[in-house]
Amino acid sequence: MTKKLNLTANVWREDNMFIAQCLEFDVASQGYTVEEALDNLREAVQLYLEPPTATLMPELHQFGVEIRAA
Repeated sequence: MTKKLNLTANVWREDNMFIAQCLEFDVASQGYTVEEALDNLREAVQLYLEPPTATLMPELHQFGVEIRAA
């Protein structure tokens, strides 16, 4: 089953490239035209939202962090 999400992109020009940033997710892409930047962003968001497929069994690890008391 597929579902369509309508997302928002902020697009700006840097030198000779257009940068497209998805405002709902921390994903950005670029292209030589606005359309290319948005197409690349669409593909990047689709990959970002794909569920991970592990090639090895995941391992859980515990770790400690030292913090300064206030």
